[in-house]
Amino acid sequence: MPQVGARHEVSLVVGDEHLAEKFGAPGVRVLGTPIMIGLMERAAFELAQRDAEPGMSTVGVEVRVRHLAATPVGDVVRASAELMEVDGRRLVFRVSAYDSKRLIGEGTHERMMVNLQKFLDRLSQDR
Repeated sequence: MPQVGARHEVSLVVGDEHLAEKFGAPGVRVLGTPIMIGLMERAAFELAQRDAEPGMSTVGVEVRVRHLAATPVGDVVRASAELMEVDGRRLVFRVSAYDSKRLIGEGTHERMMVNLQKFLDRLSQDR
């Protein structure tokens, strides 16, 4: 598991498949909030997995994010996660996203460390 203060960054080029109009907002041709949040979650997930023991993974349990500015098609978005707290299996990250001009989103994201096989077994038993 990474240490408090560790950081990780991921990026993407905004394409048509990332636009708000793909999420029920016809004509709104800017980065959709679900994509921005997903990119933030990916940064946190990859950071958590960096030093995870074999068979362990993390699942998202809470997202508190503000989407602050619109980003057009073709721009690059960078999302970063910084590990702020470890409380047993609970990991708390500060997340942010930037486009080429400014901060476009910020907030916190919590993930829970799980034994992946046990997690999946429990899920199939609940069905």
